Amino acid sequence: MKAIIIFNCVISVIFTLCYAYQFFYIFVGLLKKPLTFIAKRRHRFAVVISARNESGVIGNLIQSIRAQKYPSELVDIFVVADNCTDNTAQVARDAGAIVYERFNREQVGKGYALDWMFKIIEEKHADKNYEGYIIFDADNVLDENYIEEMNKVFDNGYRIITSYRNSKNYDTNWITAGYSLWFLREARYLNNARMQLHTSCAISGTGFLVSAEVIRENDGWIHHLLTEDIEFTTDSIIHGEKIGYCAKAILYDEQPTTLKQSYTQRLRWAKGFYQVFSNYGGKLFKGILKGSFSCYDMLMTIMPAMLLTLCSIAINAVAIPVGLINHSPELPTLIVTLLQTIGNFYAMFFLLGVITTITEWDQIHCSKPKKILYLFTFPLFMLTYVPIAVIALFRKIEWKPINHSVSKSVSEICGHAEVSE
Repeated sequence: MKAIIIFNCVISVIFTLCYAYQFFYIFVGLLKKPLTFIAKRRHRFAVVISARNESGVIGNLIQSIRAQKYPSELVDIFVVADNCTDNTAQVARDAGAIVYERFNREQVGKGYALDWMFKIIEEKHADKNYEGYIIFDADNVLDENYIEEMNKVFDNGYRIITSYRNSKNYDTNWITAGYSLWFLREARYLNNARMQLHTSCAISGTGFLVSAEVIRENDGWIHHLLTEDIEFTTDSIIHGEKIGYCAKAILYDEQPTTLKQSYTQRLRWAKGFYQVFSNYGGKLFKGILKGSFSCYDMLMTIMPAMLLTLCSIAINAVAIPVGLINHSPELPTLIVTLLQTIGNFYAMFFLLGVITTITEWDQIHCSKPKKILYLFTFPLFMLTYVPIAVIALFRKIEWKPINHSVSKSVSEICGHAEVSE
């Protein structure tokens, strides 16, 4: 039993040492305003959207792109209708996009669709001389200044840039709020802090800009693990790329509404993180030895921390009944340790939720009572990652699309809080 107590202390010390820098990030995010950039010129971009059976939402995205306060002649919209069985392609064409239909049941996933689309653009639209590609998911909608703001950071030398990821449906339930609060925290207290400290940021799913130079250097989109965004981020950092962040470029993303949808999505994410850790962990460690803090930061991001948390809880949970049977004098200490582990987990994410909610209050589009209520459910949402992380270790997982049905414009999203209150 003493060995278990020592184990708990060791795990606690390791976690504190490894992730202490992220608490420093919080102070940076609180005390420093996002960086401001000025562009000397406007660049030519191709927007690339991978869509699979997204006829219900893709029209809103394309409309929000066409409504940008950025010269329309400098932006072309490409949609790859990937293995669609609905009329996504026709909806996208009617909305003004250039659409290509792809049917490939062997190479399934967003990464393959992007690679296919990039090669078509390079072959058939080379005369347009696109300087960058902006990647969205079909369920996104954009603030009208999105491309203008991304262009400013791009013009200042960043070849890969991520943006501020907000939510279309924060107010639906505790699941959508859990996702949304995490992404808001990621934007303000991870990527914003990284940008302030001039280290590399990380791409999170959707809403990012990639220089055409990067795509050509990589010979297309070469990242096809289950979390292609994290793989692309990790590979780019290993090769010395510094990923930027644009706080003023805001997109709205739809979150899963049911536990079943959420389980499917996060199971893929967890498996994808393991894949990236397995494939790139050694290279990140070599980068750390060469003095790269960005490599360390990324290694901590893909480290299976949730799994280690579960191991700690599981070992203590098993040790308690053993202690009862053997009348161990350390039993009270074990019980207290287990409760402390769970309590500390809840308290940490509650605190992160409180800080994020206070500072991003105006960006959270739901009623005041819900904003407060979802602070208490946020740690529970994060706790559900723990069993998912374990299941992902043993399950073979394939990419599956998530159904999107929230059809809203930016004005409808941002006006919701006023109506509710």
